[in-house]
Amino acid sequence: ILIHMSENCTAVTEFIILGLTDDQTLCVILFVIFLGVYAVTLIGNLSIIILIRNSSQLHTPMYLFLSHLAFVDIGYSSSVTPIMLINFLTGKTTIPLGDCVAQFCFVAIFGATECLLLAMMAYDRYMAICNPLLYSTNMSPRVCTLLLITSYLGGCVNSWIFTGFLLNLSFCGPNKINHFFCDYSPLLKLSYSENDLAEILPAASAGSIIMITMLIILISYVYILFSVLKISSIDGRSKALSTCTSHLTAVTLFYGTTTFIYVMPKSSYSTDENKVVSVFYTTMIPMLNPLIYSLRNNEVKEALRKLMNWKPLFS
Repeated sequence: ILIHMSENCTAVTEFIILGLTDDQTLCVILFVIFLGVYAVTLIGNLSIIILIRNSSQLHTPMYLFLSHLAFVDIGYSSSVTPIMLINFLTGKTTIPLGDCVAQFCFVAIFGATECLLLAMMAYDRYMAICNPLLYSTNMSPRVCTLLLITSYLGGCVNSWIFTGFLLNLSFCGPNKINHFFCDYSPLLKLSYSENDLAEILPAASAGSIIMITMLIILISYVYILFSVLKISSIDGRSKALSTCTSHLTAVTLFYGTTTFIYVMPKSSYSTDENKVVSVFYTTMIPMLNPLIYSLRNNEVKEALRKLMNWKPLFS
């Protein structure tokens, strides 16, 4: 749908999302794959939330943050995957401008919140390993609530900066988004407005969140490493490090992909590379996180066993 804007320009009120591929056979295969990925994402993250809420031994700051990370992963995946699945079935998806901006708004909120939550979880591990005697005081329910509010508020501010610029852009002429969701960079390319700030400030916002949270994580783990090296027993070292391995894995996967998309200059990567990396951090990571945090976590396994009244085969 096009509305007359000026003599040489008509304002776009709808966009066409081209998706990942035009190949119909491949679309069917990808639909089945990503439907399975989305189902595992929902079941895995909902299971983590239910397990933590219903298991008294998991009522600690570490698992409180993990339950919120699971909630954010559900929101993150749900912001993108349903439209992607529709696109696989229909070939091309038409989406109104307002809905397109709203979709990216949620992606920006959940993406930034995930960064901040991962930083809060690193700080929690630092307090637990480096200051165990003061842990219950420094990570009190009030402190945890403030850290969670900060994470969600930071996500909302980041989203407000991105969507604020999007709403001020004019879209004229081409309305085909060469992507599988309404991401910022493809929308900026379609914009009729020439605004350098629209490219610089949102990237600076996302970059600031990524750099600040990475710095918090890095500093936390430097202190953790020094504290672990002071532990004389090998068992003590391995036990201390085992609580960090899941978090480090999640951090590496998430930051590696988001940095590539939102901090690197858009001229340095192609649209196809953008799509592949975006698929990974919007759909695969939310599915992998509950697996990462549960498969190698004895406390989660034990809580699950108790909740389902499972008994070990060998006692």
